Amino acid sequence: MASAGSHKNIELLTYSEVMEVSGYVGNFKVKIKKKPRYVDESKCTGCGTCQEKCPIKVDNEFDLGLGKRKAIYTPFPQAVPNVPVIDRDHCTYFLRGKCRACERFCETKAIDFEQKEQTLEVEVGCIILTTGFDSFDPTPMTQFGYGRYDNVITSLQFERMTNASGPTGGKIVLKDGTEPRSIAILHCIGSRDVNYHEYCSRVCCMHSLKFAHIIREKIPDAVIYDLYIDLRCFGKGYEEFYNRLQEEGVNFIRGRAGEVTDVAETPEERGKLIVVCEDTLISRQRRLPVDMVILSVALEPRADVAETAKLFSISRSRDGFFLEKHPKLDPVATTTEGVLIAGCCQGPKDIPDTVAQASAAAARAMAIITKGSVEIEPTTAFIDEKLCSGCRTCISLCPYNAISFNEDKKVSVINEAMCKGCGTCAAACPSGAITARHFTTEQIMSELEGVLI
Repeated sequence: MASAGSHKNIELLTYSEVMEVSGYVGNFKVKIKKKPRYVDESKCTGCGTCQEKCPIKVDNEFDLGLGKRKAIYTPFPQAVPNVPVIDRDHCTYFLRGKCRACERFCETKAIDFEQKEQTLEVEVGCIILTTGFDSFDPTPMTQFGYGRYDNVITSLQFERMTNASGPTGGKIVLKDGTEPRSIAILHCIGSRDVNYHEYCSRVCCMHSLKFAHIIREKIPDAVIYDLYIDLRCFGKGYEEFYNRLQEEGVNFIRGRAGEVTDVAETPEERGKLIVVCEDTLISRQRRLPVDMVILSVALEPRADVAETAKLFSISRSRDGFFLEKHPKLDPVATTTEGVLIAGCCQGPKDIPDTVAQASAAAARAMAIITKGSVEIEPTTAFIDEKLCSGCRTCISLCPYNAISFNEDKKVSVINEAMCKGCGTCAAACPSGAITARHFTTEQIMSELEGVLI
């Protein structure tokens, strides 16, 4: 991130969002809303004094509710640029017109409560979407007790807990501040489940194994249970890491957990969370009393994925992620020429695969914009102006916004750089003015005759 922030050819527009996209490959016009930070980026040195002096504390979204942040805050440690933002919803000045402590203590006079929202328009040749993923919220899966029991946490919450810059300074602790003596890690929460997400999230097995290793490192005498359906250790060195954990004394149980409860049946279960499961290797039901339960939750599409797909005129697959042009031969391109995808917005993947796909997308973008000209597919639609009645039916139906209306001629016009030859307009045209090149009625009938003869 620091390298990107300091690169002379990269302009970072953080705390911004895309509002509108028009044009086509090589000629995209993007309208961007840059939201006000109420901090002058050119003056701020990132010293943190404003955050120290702010009296307001709220739940920290980056720590997933495990820690607190101020009303003026840096979104996450080592953010680029290292400039805080004022949260209008919690800032005393914006709510009551008082305080302004951050402004009084800022030595560089970087606080600017009068800062306004800006609208920027940029012209670009290619667009790469890397919007990432959301973590599955396991609250609907009530059998696991997330949200009801204090010490049932998600994998991302545990990740923040064990981070040195996290809310506990890297210490693994229970809600009461004590150290857990036994921990259960449950795989596939929301993944490989017909009721939620049928796909495998790919990263869960390995980060669950990593958690077990971290627990063993930080709490050497802890009892660790790892409940899995199948262990998919498919990467370089992954199987070796799994074998290492077995040698470290991690208890692997093949079976999906059925329930997490606090109802004790024996004296040793009192005050504990009990994980009820079936160990399929020994064909027995087991009750595992533990102090903490970690749910390895699924990776799922971002909450605004439908709006983003519509904004950039791309498609989504059945599981909700952005749809690539071809899953094997062209995994970084989309059906909209010039719009590329990389990372978990295309589907769940781990860091090495994400880096490889991002590199491929960057190389593809460079290849497109350095050519000077763009080759387009020959299978585009064509409008016969003599037959076009100007009804504009095709304009509203085109999924790629490739059709416009010529007010002078009173006919519809197709931009061949944007048309993907899907045939929607040709099928819907009431006057038969639109023809899909290489798919005319005569050509299709000749093909059928050739098949039937």
